[in-house]
Amino acid sequence: MAPYESDDTTTARGAGEPGERGTRRSRAARYVVPVTVMGVAAATIGLVPALADSGDPDLPKITAAQLIEKIAQSDVEQLSGTVKITTDLGLPDLGGLEDSLASDAMGRGGDGGSSADPTARLTELASGTHTLRVAADGPDRQKVSLLGDASEYSLIHNGKDVWGYDSESDEVFHGTAEESAGDEDRERRHPATPKGFAEEALKSVDDTTSVTVDGTAQVAGRDAYKLVVKPRQSGSTVGAISIAVDHETGTPLKFTLTPASGGAAVVDIGFTKVDFARPAPSTFDFTPPKGAKVTEEGELDGGEKGRGEKDGGAKGGEHGKPERAPKSEEDLAKDLDGLKVLGEGWNSVAAFDTGGEGGLPTGSGGGDLEGFLGSLGDRVKGEFGTGTVFSTRLVNALFTEDGKVYVGAVTQDALVKAANEGK
Repeated sequence: MAPYESDDTTTARGAGEPGERGTRRSRAARYVVPVTVMGVAAATIGLVPALADSGDPDLPKITAAQLIEKIAQSDVEQLSGTVKITTDLGLPDLGGLEDSLASDAMGRGGDGGSSADPTARLTELASGTHTLRVAADGPDRQKVSLLGDASEYSLIHNGKDVWGYDSESDEVFHGTAEESAGDEDRERRHPATPKGFAEEALKSVDDTTSVTVDGTAQVAGRDAYKLVVKPRQSGSTVGAISIAVDHETGTPLKFTLTPASGGAAVVDIGFTKVDFARPAPSTFDFTPPKGAKVTEEGELDGGEKGRGEKDGGAKGGEHGKPERAPKSEEDLAKDLDGLKVLGEGWNSVAAFDTGGEGGLPTGSGGGDLEGFLGSLGDRVKGEFGTGTVFSTRLVNALFTEDGKVYVGAVTQDALVKAANEGK
């Protein structure tokens, strides 16, 4: 393995910096990325090699900088295959509450939602092991299917149309993708493959990062290099990043994440089968089955707003308005315009002000839910005041009593330190 080892500190060229976005973006356009639920963590996650080896292939020598450049220059737009994803964030046992919340989110509680709504279905990828069937033909045609034991959920992007179909409930979601989406948004519409994770992780490469090439492997029957990225800083919950890069095309084939604390991977996503031939055009065709319930994107938005108004009237303060109504998507986006990043490199912490008080957000759940969530976290004090730290195996979040939130892939001590400095 020695010929491949290189300790380069480099920046991933071609990855690009996030551009300016409006506060109103089509929900449907974002839905086409089934890994969105882990997008924040993807930029700072740590992975260790956990690749399926079937004999290390003998490949030409390459440096870490050259391999990163190979990923950046990869122009693969057509592919199909099967992806296996396992996620273990180490979330606490909610005593069955998570099943109830998931059922409500998917519209199975009878409140006018849809089990085909991608917003809820994508959350399933946040835990457990799942098998996905994926296909892509350029920036305007992708399909990903989440395979169940006796059912299947499919999400299809074909031109202006975005379709979600739940075969178990025979329900359909229909939305439209923005025509004016920029290059970065278009790239985000690829199906759930290791590529998106790898590109996000490589954006964090700077002088606080160790990058090496650690030999070769075979993934999904293809020869690949193993790129390993590790933080040099202490205080990060990140262990290391391992990305298997296809020797021929430069396409990431496997991405595995484990925290600095060790143990099982937090995220392990990789192809078990892959074909870089162009999928048949019919792959992306979809017509709602006869008799299926079809929910349009606008109808779903309207239903959500209607429920919010109803809740406010039942529990509101003066003039029947809710005392702490849940913020709309646009309001939340405006709030995040004031987001600050404290620290640097792998110890970066995102900080923003929710504009409220009381620590943990409760939405419409009230004080009982707040108390329950508070019991799952650790109470902490510092120069910032008091708050509650909610922890997973990778990401920690501090909710202060005055409504500020600090989130990062850092230890609890590092999070409190950041809050003290950012008060």
